[in-house]
Amino acid sequence: MKRESFIKPDVESWLQKFHFSIPVKVRYCETDMLGHVNNVSYFMYFEQGRIEYFEHLGLFDSMFGSEKVAVVADLECQYLAQMYRSDKVQIHVRVASIGRSSLDVEYAVVVENQLKAAGRGAVVLIDSASGKSTPLPDEVRTVIAGFEKEGLNGV
Repeated sequence: MKRESFIKPDVESWLQKFHFSIPVKVRYCETDMLGHVNNVSYFMYFEQGRIEYFEHLGLFDSMFGSEKVAVVADLECQYLAQMYRSDKVQIHVRVASIGRSSLDVEYAVVVENQLKAAGRGAVVLIDSASGKSTPLPDEVRTVIAGFEKEGLNGV
């Protein structure tokens, strides 16, 4: 089954939309016997990047407090090229669109200016007591929209 790519209009233009990135050191335990980064490791990199993105914007408490918590509703990865333990990995993170209670987050895994993998997923803000989705605070919308500027849908 072929899915429509969210990498639009092309790789270079898509990568220019990212304003936040972090370095990630690949650990030995994240590789297989051939030295390739294991497919599940990419999802840990996405999580690390996502958390650091919210911390960078000062939104961690708004997204992961005791009354409300952001949860991953769906997550996908497109593997484009192999990665190895010795690679110097950079994880790029951006919010592509904002909904009523959710954010569509995109990820780019880059080694030496080459896109190795791309990901996207929905993060939904949940009320801890009811377990149901709850609207994103205006502060979250304002801060993300100010940071992302162009290319952000749904604001």
